[in-house]
Amino acid sequence: NHGYLNGKEVVVVRSGIGKVNAGICTQILVDDYGVDCVINTGIAGSLRNEINIGDIVISTDAVQHDMDVRIFGYPLGEIPQMGVLSFPADRIVESGAFGLGLNTILFPAAKEVNPEIQVFRGRVVSGDQFISSKEVKNHLIEEFNGSCAEMEGAAIAQGAYLNKIPYVVLRAISDKADDSAMMDYPTFESE
Repeated sequence: NHGYLNGKEVVVVRSGIGKVNAGICTQILVDDYGVDCVINTGIAGSLRNEINIGDIVISTDAVQHDMDVRIFGYPLGEIPQMGVLSFPADRIVESGAFGLGLNTILFPAAKEVNPEIQVFRGRVVSGDQFISSKEVKNHLIEEFNGSCAEMEGAAIAQGAYLNKIPYVVLRAISDKADDSAMMDYPTFESE
């Protein structure tokens, strides 16, 4: 949908699940609509004990946890020839149109709109995998120091990075990304 929100021109889309869908959607937004930034919302699994179901995580950066070309000397998660391991959120603002920046604006806004919900900043780790194992969760914490795991954010981040526009990922926590995830996720999704 294309229209106006509080006097600002916006495009609202549903990318679909997974990194490929998210990356393609980001490029379509840039090519067809000339967007100045991308704000991604959705749900994710918590990777931190203090981040509970219903809380919100706003990205500081994003990394693809399932990118593995260590055999060629790259660290786990780094995409060859990109020059970065993770994609910093909200740092590429050449026009200055966003003043303080998306992350700086979203964090207090999320707290104000939902005062009963905890809001955190942290690394989003993305991969084409629903995390529902304590072992995999612990691996993501140890390797990436992530705050939440989901399936699209880092692909959106990569698309934004390549197009030199800012992005930010805002995720509501649907489960604890462990052995209880299959029970918690459907309950949260219906809420």
